[in-house]
Amino acid sequence: MISSTPATIKFLKQPTSSAWLEQALANLDTILLDHSHCERKAAGVALNLMFRYPSNTKLVRTLTAIAQEELEHFEQVNQILDRRRVPLGPLSAPPYGAGLNKQIRAAEPDRLLDSLLVCGLIEARSHERLGLLGSHCPDPDLAKFYRGLMASEARHYGAYWMLATTYADRAVVDRRLDELAIVESQLLTTLHPEPRIHS
Repeated sequence: MISSTPATIKFLKQPTSSAWLEQALANLDTILLDHSHCERKAAGVALNLMFRYPSNTKLVRTLTAIAQEELEHFEQVNQILDRRRVPLGPLSAPPYGAGLNKQIRAAEPDRLLDSLLVCGLIEARSHERLGLLGSHCPDPDLAKFYRGLMASEARHYGAYWMLATTYADRAVVDRRLDELAIVESQLLTTLHPEPRIHS
């Protein structure tokens, strides 16, 4: 059994299980394909928030940079898939993202706060899991690639948290983040049968 390092990632309540790491390493092509989908979705979420809140200048500027970086990662992953002769194609989504999005309240300003915090939690989990892949992946080039992405994932979850504290009181942010982080960990309690970055 592979031992995953306990999480010390800010915001996360529970570390990723060794079962996820074993599943991911045994299915690297699928994980890479899902990673491509994740980068595309992350760019889309950043763009959607910019369209929804066009007058929030700091949000627009911050998320412009994030969307650009996510698209760069999307292209990098697609190049790796091409080298490994893995065709782009659809994958069913695990319940993780939908489960978190259900927690987003409909009324403003709660909707903005929850949207930013959910994005931050997803980026934090991505940071942790890409770090595990970078530490344990048997392919040295792929391991190096994942280690190289860790810093940007950390910047992204920090940026979403900073935006949340820009538009809401810090005590409100911390309380809501704690609530959402509990849900985030609960969604990962049972390993999804299909290998995914967030499963």
